[in-house]
Amino acid sequence: MQLPLLPADVLDSSALSQALDGGANPIRLYKDVLGRASRALDTRFVEGADVRELVWMRAAVVDAVLSQAWRRIEWPGSPAACLIAVGGYGRGELHPQSDIDLLILLEREDPALDAQLEKIITLFWDMGLHIGHSVRTVEECISNARDDITVATNLMESRLLQGPDALYQRMKTQTGPDKIWPSAAFFRAKWDEQIGRHRKYNDTEYNLEPNIKTCPGGLRDIQMVGWVIKRHFGADTLRDLVDHGFITEIEYSTLSEGQAYLWRIRYALHMITGRAEDRLLFDHQRNVAELLGFEHSENNQGIEQFMRSYFRWAMMLSELNDQLLQHFDETILRACEPENILELNARFRVRNNYIEASNDRVFKTYPPALLEIFLLMARHDGIQGVRAATIRLIRANRHLVDDAFRADPRNQQLFIEILRAQHKVSEQVQRMKRYGILGRYIPAFGKIIGQMQFDLFHIYSVDAHTLLVLANMRRLRKPDMQESFPIAHSIVQRLPKIELLYLAGLFHDIAKGRKGDHSTLGAVDAREFCLLHGLGSRDANLVAWLVEHHLMMSSTAQRKDISDPDVIREFALEMGDTTHLDYLYVLTVADINATNPTLWNSWRDSLLRQLYTEAKRMLRRGLEHHIDKRDWVADTQEAAIGKLAIKGFTRDQIIALWGNPGDDYFLRETANDIVWHTEAIAAHAKPDQPLILIKEAFDSQFQQATQIFIRMPDRNGIFATVAATLEQLDLSIVDARIFTTESNYVVDTFYVLDANGQPLSSNTQRIKKIHDTLQDALENPEALKTLVQRYTPRKLKYFRMPTETIFAQNEQRGCTVLEIITPDRPGILARIGRIFINQNIRLLNAKITTLGERVDDIFFITNARGQMITDTAQQDTLRAAICEALDSGANKQDTGTQGAIRV
Repeated sequence: MQLPLLPADVLDSSALSQALDGGANPIRLYKDVLGRASRALDTRFVEGADVRELVWMRAAVVDAVLSQAWRRIEWPGSPAACLIAVGGYGRGELHPQSDIDLLILLEREDPALDAQLEKIITLFWDMGLHIGHSVRTVEECISNARDDITVATNLMESRLLQGPDALYQRMKTQTGPDKIWPSAAFFRAKWDEQIGRHRKYNDTEYNLEPNIKTCPGGLRDIQMVGWVIKRHFGADTLRDLVDHGFITEIEYSTLSEGQAYLWRIRYALHMITGRAEDRLLFDHQRNVAELLGFEHSENNQGIEQFMRSYFRWAMMLSELNDQLLQHFDETILRACEPENILELNARFRVRNNYIEASNDRVFKTYPPALLEIFLLMARHDGIQGVRAATIRLIRANRHLVDDAFRADPRNQQLFIEILRAQHKVSEQVQRMKRYGILGRYIPAFGKIIGQMQFDLFHIYSVDAHTLLVLANMRRLRKPDMQESFPIAHSIVQRLPKIELLYLAGLFHDIAKGRKGDHSTLGAVDAREFCLLHGLGSRDANLVAWLVEHHLMMSSTAQRKDISDPDVIREFALEMGDTTHLDYLYVLTVADINATNPTLWNSWRDSLLRQLYTEAKRMLRRGLEHHIDKRDWVADTQEAAIGKLAIKGFTRDQIIALWGNPGDDYFLRETANDIVWHTEAIAAHAKPDQPLILIKEAFDSQFQQATQIFIRMPDRNGIFATVAATLEQLDLSIVDARIFTTESNYVVDTFYVLDANGQPLSSNTQRIKKIHDTLQDALENPEALKTLVQRYTPRKLKYFRMPTETIFAQNEQRGCTVLEIITPDRPGILARIGRIFINQNIRLLNAKITTLGERVDDIFFITNARGQMITDTAQQDTLRAAICEALDSGANKQDTGTQGAIRV
């Protein structure tokens, strides 16, 4: 390609030559020239110059400097050598910190050239350039390119900078599509490469920290189109696609403007970070938004506007990439296939497994066809996709989806039938969104497209998360999901109306970003939509109920004591019947797994399964047959006593060993675990020293975590000591059961997971290390002062969420419930435990919940006399201490129990 002429304030080539001829220090001169040029281009960028000109001019500057340096090296007359730009630099594209990829092409290998080659490469590095280089002969280029499509791609995009053109042309000819990588094989390999790349990002453009180069809808997708046209047509620019009739002027404009938009972001990232950075991390989003002119306010509106703008461009580019690759597939890969045509109806047919409109006026003459095409794909499993020309027709006619279209009973029926279809429903809904139909048919959904969720656990935009929920619901039907999600897999097979589940998934977050409770607002939208689409009031009410209560099950399982029969009964009352429970369970599982991959672990799974099973049992038994807590306690005690009696214990011995730990102990612990505890207590020879038990396997089907049981004389600081020690061992506490006996012994159980969110394996050495470390820490708590130092996670620095504390009174249990919501960071539990010591607070129980990078922990506490904390002054003092300890140290490095230790 022909790079632009350089203005004098960027580079004066004549002046550079004269200075070199005059004996100036070449390295210092080259550095000065490159530095001045870079500053001039950056100034133009800030002033709003066209980024395309800046990128091309930067490449032209480097061309000029490298060429000057090459010409001043004394090269022997034979063999010939060429300096060639390859890769992105070969395309004439250079951002501030981009690598400069070079090929030194040799006619043949010759040791006489080694000294010169070493000299020129060293000079390039001494200039301060980020050089990536290879030295090859033509034969080596052919061999390497044949084996590696990346090498072939780089050579295809090359430009000759210096050296004999004949040698360069020989290399180009010998690595062309008629010699290696013919266009069909090249396209297939590149398409597979793109599929794999997109899969890494869950096939969505909407990652909250996107890589603007490699994510779907990123620069690589545009380059992919360019590579194919170069290989197949020998074209040089995207503009040539218009001449070949592959795209319209409007589509070319979208590609061109989209590339320029992404280039501006990339240029800004390079300027801000001072390195070749393509990840739009939270660290950089505010600065990039400001540099691109998005105005900020206290609620981050500038960032949200910028990211929404990015997501919409990414979606448009993905849509166009999809259309063009389908066109290439038809033209390149399937050009010689015999045509197999199946007429579906008067409007659509299937040509070689891809659906197409029968004529160009199908959508204009019969607008419902804009939905019918997706229904046909959902009914015919063999249809692999939409032909490119029909994708273009959909895009050209999607404006027909208006109020009249939405009110048409034919379209309403078509939409519901899509959700009821057998095949690839989530894939069709995803296509509807990508082709611009879904956001128009459901305007409320259109408003959440590209909407970020600035919180600490969502990693996708609202619409991307919603479609992942739908995809998860469909995935749960597959046989291979039975092992991972046995209850959800079983439920979806028997749900009477699966489309109601999908509607709840589509609407559960549709009111995000509006003022008010999004669950309540979304429920109103969902009910109106269902009634408008001919669903009965019972079905509409069920969908609306699911949307309104979609957070209830996860909240109950993670924040309440689900071993308490009163909690189960309260939850079951909200469900009303097993139908509501079934639908809500599947929605909850699909929702959590579509929010953030780190949220789902064996413990969260077990909590939901336990809540579902206990609530279902209560609903089947009848809510009027309520089990009294005293009966529950008595049943557990008698079951444990019976098992221990078989082992030779008398009732009096058992009661004495228990020491009356309180009713909660018998409510929350199973009979089998109580037997395990009791036997160990009886065998413990030194009751004044800690008894520590660690169990990796469970009798219960629910408790999917490793259990650590500790019994020792009560004293201040046990919880803080255990929390800090487990952090040191890289274990996370997911539940803590704190009991104190009348004989003044603590009987505590901690459920923990490893760094991967899984129970510990049966590694005896690891379990022994945990046991010994806990034993030492509990016997010598002062040793915690030497714990390793840890830092606040990167993302937390960019979310200013102050710690929130909520007090409530639990009259039945005679305790105060303290809820603490704060960004996750090292050391939270140890800090809170230390505060409880300093404030003379007794900890009875704890529910530990981490949602992504947000902590929502609940503590059941009393004052030193075992009474509820009702005094507002004492509550305010405790609240102030917690907020001061957690918020003031949020971005600091700490040590020990006073330090950054988070479990």
